[in-house]
Amino acid sequence: MLKRVLLILLLLAISKFSHTPHLLVTDPSTWMNSSVWDHNATLWSILHPGSEFYTSYTYGFDLEFILRKIAHLSFFGMLGLLFYWNLKEQRYRYVKAWFCLAAFAFLDEVHQAFIIGRDGRIVDVMIDSFGAAVILFVLYKVRKSSTR
Repeated sequence: MLKRVLLILLLLAISKFSHTPHLLVTDPSTWMNSSVWDHNATLWSILHPGSEFYTSYTYGFDLEFILRKIAHLSFFGMLGLLFYWNLKEQRYRYVKAWFCLAAFAFLDEVHQAFIIGRDGRIVDVMIDSFGAAVILFVLYKVRKSSTR
């Protein structure tokens, strides 16, 4: 039960931060900004080939950028672990947990693209997925070595 509650809480926390416009990791006063939807955005405008969703970042490589990417790696790494713990013991449990995480990461980035002052990027989906893959791989190796 606790694992399920933690999974839901982390999903909600990530969604809340994704829904916060002009969020700065380095400025906690921005963590509670009121959300503003971009009513002109459509799923097609976000995901069409050539859209900004598929381009690299336009802002600089500074402390804010580094902390954001560390947050992506760590939060989605933890989320991957929680997905794993919430799946029954079965074949391909690690892979299923990673796919659940990757699907949520993609949906979260699309959601972010609808918020004014935020942008969604496929690069962030890859970073999120990588964070989970690392954690799940380490867990796999630890569990495999402990069963010997």
